[in-house]
Amino acid sequence: MNKFGSYIQEAYDELLHKVSWPTWEELQQTTIIVLIALGLVTAVIFGMDFVAENVLTFIYKILGK
Repeated sequence: MNKFGSYIQEAYDELLHKVSWPTWEELQQTTIIVLIALGLVTAVIFGMDFVAENVLTFIYKILGK
């Protein structure tokens, strides 16, 4: 149990003194970047799904199924 307590104390010390936390402005900027990237990826996937659906519907109509 002593090793576990030592581990927790060292982890706490590292979080307080060694980790560089972003400023509020940096956090806002990176959040906006992530949201824009999410929107782009969503649009690409939606476009691929739309095209695939239309192509497959066209093929099924040609084959008469």
